[in-house]
Amino acid sequence: MATIFIIRALPLYANGIHLTIAIGAAMLYLLASYRFLSRMFYSEKLLLDRYGLNIIRRTPFLHHARYYAWDNMGALHYTGKAAKTDHPLKGKSFDYFGFETHEHLVQSLHHDGNLCFIYDDEMIGFARGVYSWDAENMVHMMKLYTGNSLRLGPEWDRMLQEHEIDDAQ
Repeated sequence: MATIFIIRALPLYANGIHLTIAIGAAMLYLLASYRFLSRMFYSEKLLLDRYGLNIIRRTPFLHHARYYAWDNMGALHYTGKAAKTDHPLKGKSFDYFGFETHEHLVQSLHHDGNLCFIYDDEMIGFARGVYSWDAENMVHMMKLYTGNSLRLGPEWDRMLQEHEIDDAQ
């Protein structure tokens, strides 16, 4: 869309309309660059202690850290990717613009995380891009710190596999 605005604004005259369109296109490019760089360099750290969980999120433009006490934390749920309804043109030979592919891309870009819990009536999502087998390992590590105070959602009953930790090595 910004490219169309740039082409429309060229050649740049002292005309106010052309200049306004060029500035608008530049702002769209800056917004797209900001979003792209934020998603590309996104990182998340989880720091555990006996009393709570600290989630630290970083992008090139933002540093956000928040602490959650185990006592006030709701049940931990594995959400995974939400089921997406298929686009009506999926599999059709006349889906020239690739709407189905774009919907998959948008779903991946706006994914908040595969793990979530409720804290002070707010849904906290984290662990973006973490698959179920890695989430299982994370839960086992959390249980080492929390003991039985970590509550798990009902989906964990079928997901968790028994692990045996051998300290004799």
